Amino acid sequence: MKQFTLKGITIFEDSDLLFINKPTGISSLDERNLDTLSIIRLAKKQNENIQLCHRLDKETSGILVLAKHNQAYRDTTILFEKRKVQKTYHAIVEGKFDVTDFEINLPIESNNKGKAIINKKDGKASQTIVSTIKVFKHFTLLKCMPITGRLHQIRIHLASQNFPLVADEMYGGKLPFLSKMKKNFSLGKFENEDPMIKRVALHAREIKFIVGEKNYEVIADYPKDFQVFLKQLEKFDC
Repeated sequence: MKQFTLKGITIFEDSDLLFINKPTGISSLDERNLDTLSIIRLAKKQNENIQLCHRLDKETSGILVLAKHNQAYRDTTILFEKRKVQKTYHAIVEGKFDVTDFEINLPIESNNKGKAIINKKDGKASQTIVSTIKVFKHFTLLKCMPITGRLHQIRIHLASQNFPLVADEMYGGKLPFLSKMKKNFSLGKFENEDPMIKRVALHAREIKFIVGEKNYEVIADYPKDFQVFLKQLEKFDC
């Protein structure tokens, strides 16, 4: 991780913006422990004027947009604020959730412990549109489009429908084990089974917006852990 650079995760860039495929486990902004790696610190080593246009949770992988200069930052963040950026996430949830353009409209409030809760009285209006990509025996791959941008919005909205994200233990998700799907699964006498994915199964897959005369449509490939988990579902849970 010490040799990790932004160059290796860059998807696309021009004179104004930089699009990266953020790995899981790395914060967008600096945390209290400055020894911990962050995207913004890596970016500023490359260009001291660079700024984050939005954030992703530490465990979430996928597209993150950075601006290379102040005008690009202002133009792009205004689009985010006015909800003119189309964001698409792919999520793997527990259970069979077969829907098309299903709207979840539940107000969200964040508490002082950094956790989101549904609060119909005092929460902020929040909307997520969900469609099924593929249903497995025990899991579902979903496309999620957050219209608003609240803390842990997709995570709490899916949990509210009794379809928590895989491995999202904060909101009721469980770690997935191959032994529960594969017949005749066995381990060595002194082996412990590892989960098929160890982090929240959420990936920022695609982003679309227009700035001036530039039309941006960028897709982030699945990271290895997400891809391997899906392959295991295809093989053992169909």
